[in-house]
Amino acid sequence: MSRSAHPAGPRHADVLTEGHYSAPPADLNSLDQKVWSRTVTRTEDGEVAVGGIEVSRLAEEFGTPAYFLDEADFRARCRAWADAFGRDADVFYAGKAFLSRAVVRWLHEEGLNLDVCSGTELATALDAGMPAERIAFHGNNKSEAEIRRAVEAGVGRIVLDSFQEIVRVAHIARELGKVQKAFIRVTVGVEAHTHEFIATAHEDQKFGIALAGGQAAEAVRRALKLDGLELTGIHSHIGSQIFDMAGFEVSARRVVQLLAEVRDEHGVELPEIDLGGGLGIAYTSDDDPREPHEIAKALSEIVTRECDAAGLRAPRISVEPGRAIVGPTAFTLYEVGTIKPLEGLRTYVSVDGGMSDNIRTALYDAEYSVALVSRTSDAEPMLVRVVGKHCESGDIVVSDAFLPADLAPGDLIAVPATGAYCRSMASNYNHALRPPVVAVRDGSARVIVRRETEEDLLRLDVG
Repeated sequence: MSRSAHPAGPRHADVLTEGHYSAPPADLNSLDQKVWSRTVTRTEDGEVAVGGIEVSRLAEEFGTPAYFLDEADFRARCRAWADAFGRDADVFYAGKAFLSRAVVRWLHEEGLNLDVCSGTELATALDAGMPAERIAFHGNNKSEAEIRRAVEAGVGRIVLDSFQEIVRVAHIARELGKVQKAFIRVTVGVEAHTHEFIATAHEDQKFGIALAGGQAAEAVRRALKLDGLELTGIHSHIGSQIFDMAGFEVSARRVVQLLAEVRDEHGVELPEIDLGGGLGIAYTSDDDPREPHEIAKALSEIVTRECDAAGLRAPRISVEPGRAIVGPTAFTLYEVGTIKPLEGLRTYVSVDGGMSDNIRTALYDAEYSVALVSRTSDAEPMLVRVVGKHCESGDIVVSDAFLPADLAPGDLIAVPATGAYCRSMASNYNHALRPPVVAVRDGSARVIVRRETEEDLLRLDVG
């Protein structure tokens, strides 16, 4: 790989930035285990490896950009969530974070359930062998065809998101001679401390039925009267990438209050509640996510306390971690292309991917870490912005970070914690080909989602 010198941008700790970093880390070669998957290490030769395989070997075999998923870490996180909540609760992996047939098989083998939010996610789950009774089906605008398929398959629950959907699901279930188990999704009026686009429990947004004004109570009233439905619980989800449990406490209190109202009006104690997901992960060293056992203990105590106060039996709890399981298990590997110093500002480092494989920075102002992974360096740090190759000034992968000043074209850099939403939200902008997902475990690597080809794109273009 080339190591030619080039003019560097700012290198000093007193550089002010609008991004995450204001000072370089003490050691650019160290890997903060908070943001990298569990089997990621730096070898004696200075190269980063995952699952015992060096990144240069992975790049040579699978190309760049590519997502590399640490299968052992994924499975370990599944087990940690299952163990934390035990037999008296249900853990549903949120498939929207990242779903493939291999992931479905891992979930099944590790004892987790699966939450899907589209007909094609449901198709993937069923095709890969997930038992239908362990699937929950979400979505704010499910089509009749999607509902029919879910009811025919026998999914364990459908989460009802509107008054129209209550009637629609009941009608289809009756047509099929079935009674469908269902939850009602309520918006509890909690402002989660997260980006406005991923906050989902305030009233002014598209999901759920509001507690305010008695709408949720009316939804329960209607659902209980319909023959095709068995209303088994209430669902609440307050947002994503949340670290503070206070929002969950308020949400649980309001959901339990609704359960008490249902008991008082109808003489029915609904047996389950689903508190959603949204627990944050570490994208940078400043992030401090909670462990599954802490989350399980906190949620259990909140629900038990509120139910005791209301004179209710504690319902069975469900949670829906998606990002919290898959997010930390993968990184995206890029090859450095052009390097462009801007005097007094920063150095722009262009890579062979960009917003087509990670839209989150442009969409949510998401913050990421980045590291030189094909070698170590003793060069002083320089402030960089890692950008993609797309024809868009907002094509930013990492807004502000530090990389060694001797970074050169051909080096490999990696962005950790890209397991959630990056491949799921990937696009063909500028006719980019979506990268592969490669599972790595115990010294072997295999493609679980292949790289798109030019033939794939041209096959769809029938004009």
